[in-house]
Order: sequence, then structure tokens, then C-alpha cells
Amino acid sequence: MHITRTDKSPTQISLKINASAEDLAPIKQQVLQHLAGRVKIPGFRDGKAPLNMVEKNVDQKLFLDEFMEHALSQLYGRAVDQEKLRTTGAPQVNMKKFVPFSQLEFEVDVEIIGKIILPNYKNIKVAKKNVSVGAKDVDEVLEALQTRDAERNEVTVAAKNGDEVVIDFSGKDSKGVPIAGGSGKDHPLILGSNAFIPGFEEHLIGAKSGDKKEFDIVFPKDYGLAILQGKKVTFTVDVKKVQQLDKPKIDDAFSAKLGPFKSVAELKVDVKKQVTSERKMQAQRDLENELLKKLGEKTKVDIPEKMVEEQIDRIEEEEKRNLVYRNQTWQEHLDAEGLSEKQHHDNKKPEAYERIKIGLALSEISEKEDIKVSPEELEIRIQILKGQYQDENMQAELDKPENRRDILARMYTEKTIAKLVEYATK
Repeated sequence: MHITRTDKSPTQISLKINASAEDLAPIKQQVLQHLAGRVKIPGFRDGKAPLNMVEKNVDQKLFLDEFMEHALSQLYGRAVDQEKLRTTGAPQVNMKKFVPFSQLEFEVDVEIIGKIILPNYKNIKVAKKNVSVGAKDVDEVLEALQTRDAERNEVTVAAKNGDEVVIDFSGKDSKGVPIAGGSGKDHPLILGSNAFIPGFEEHLIGAKSGDKKEFDIVFPKDYGLAILQGKKVTFTVDVKKVQQLDKPKIDDAFSAKLGPFKSVAELKVDVKKQVTSERKMQAQRDLENELLKKLGEKTKVDIPEKMVEEQIDRIEEEEKRNLVYRNQTWQEHLDAEGLSEKQHHDNKKPEAYERIKIGLALSEISEKEDIKVSPEELEIRIQILKGQYQDENMQAELDKPENRRDILARMYTEKTIAKLVEYATK
């Protein structure tokens, strides 16, 4: 088989493939074996006739169609392997010449991922963050547990720091247009908890049940939603209840209610252990994210535009699923960010490009480092995942080939990241 490659751009190539009779003979044999069971030949059981007789008796159009389908697929696959291509999407095939079973010439145009130029990934360094949990951290958790279990006593006096108010609220921008996600009903808020927008809680100190408040809040310049950063919003708040909290005393009895703890000391040991574990996990995630960000920034590769577009679609689908949990529509989300559908889509291009680069870099490093996942490791992971579901249908889903492949890919990624972390923290 002779292959002529023409690079039309860094991400699009043309392959001219010329196959001889020697290349086509085994494909012809495979097709005849595949069709043998469909041909009735007197004196032979189904599928047992010699292939030369099958060829004479088979429907010739069916034979040629099947042959062409198998030949194009196999020869193209061999060409991709020989040229070491990372193709994306289906190729466009243009037939040039076909002499039955002796010569086949065709061209394919296909998009490819360009050459991946990795940085010296072994020299990418990221500092491990020290994790510490002090008495103050433990006390904050205990105070949160106190607040959760406190008795709520409704009062008619003015609200003060430490009281809980139950409010309906809504926010409007300078044009009087409601801001997306800026309203709520029967929302409990402990004054002084700093759980709301800075400055919001202070306006409710001194409020009584039945009061209506209206005030302006300027959102912080580093607020999560870019459209609200530094913006003035007018809030209208109806105070429906003021409740004083009767917090339980932190003693041995309180500790026993929370778990198998005989004393406050035991409870504090457990709280410290859990907070330490959570912070270590977060520190590890932060370290990995920083490492992958540096890897993506230093990796160079040309990526087909269509591949980037598909990644943007996946990113937006993730966003839409998350919005469901926030009871926010896609249009409300776009309005909150002050973006059109196209602007939002275009803004996601850098993120999509970086995600793809990181994924490709990890795949390349996995090969270089000869990362392996044994069948036993895969099976153990699947059994662990099955143990997390009671639903038999969900358990059965994990055995589907496509899901097993996804799990295997994740395990390769995990092992590759672990190897990078090992290099980064030496």
C-alpha cells in the first residue's frame, strides 16, 4: 500500500491511498467468509462451501458493496496508524480508481490534531501547601453545630447580631430590572454571619417582624458574577420573622447527641480530624489544578476548530445542568452575565482550548511514562462504584463497554496526574 500525504493546514490533511492486489486479497477473503452464511449452495451446509464457489454464487452487487466498505475502512485505518495521526471526525472519501480486487485508489480529507509539543513536564514545580487546623477552626465548627441545633424563639423586639431573620427579598438594577438569582422567599439569615453580600445584613439590624426595608448595596469588585461586580443594586426586603437562638451548651451531653463521643474532648478530636482531612483533600485538588494549568500553558498543539466547538458545547451543557440546582434558567444566567448566546459561547473558547490541551498532554505523558491500568485494577474500581449504588439498573450501567472505557480512561488520567505530582513536589 502506497500513501501520499499532503498537509493542507496544521489541522487538515489529505491522504492519497493506493492499494495493490496483494493488499486487497485478504480483505476479499474476509468478505467472502462473512457472506458465506448467506449463500445457498447445493450439497453444502450453510457457511461450509469453498470460498471460490461462494464468490461465483453470491449477489455480485452485495459482494462489491461489502468489499468496498471493508476495504476503505481497513486501508484508511492502516494509513492513519502508519502516519501516526490523531484524527477527529469522519474522513471525506473521494474515489479515484477501482479495478475489482487488483487495484484501489482513493483520497481522504480529514481533520487531525497537530503535533503535541510537551514542555519538560518533569521540571514543572508546584509547592505543597501546609495544612493546619487550630483550636479556633474547631471552635468555629462547634459554633456552627450549636447554631444548627439551636431552638428558634420568635420575638417581637428589634433584631440584633446573632438573631435569625426570615425574609423575602428581591434586587433590581439601576434600571429597575430584577437581577437573576437576586430574590428569595422565606430565606433564613443569621445576622452577623456574613453569609450574604457584604453590607446586606447590617441593614436588617434593628428590624422587627413585619418591617419592610429598601436599601442599596454595591457589589464587591471581585464578586463571582462579572456583570454585578461593582454594581449598585436596590434590595427590597420583607422581614417575616425575628428569631432569637437558644443555643445548646457545648458539654458532654451535647457531644453524645452528635455521635459516639463520651466527652467534648473526644468531639473536638473528631472535628479536628475531619477538618484536617477536608483541608488536605482541598489542598491536593488545588495543587493538581495548579499543576495542570501550568502544563496546559506550556503545551503547544494545533487543535481543529470543530473539536473546540464540541468542547464548548460540553462546557455549556455542564453549566445548564448546574443551573437546574439553582432554579435558574439559561436565559436568566445569560442576562445575569450580560451576555448574548454567541458572546457566552465565544467567551468559553479559551477554557475549551485549555481543557483539550491538558487532556492531550496527559494522554501523551501517559504513553511516555508507560502508565498501565491492569484488568484487575479496573475490575476493583468498577466493584467499588457498584457498591455506591443500590439500584440494580445503575449497577448494570457500569458493565456497559462504553462506561467501562470511560472509567478506564479516568484511571489512566488519575495515574498520570499522580506521576506529575510526584515530579512536581520532589
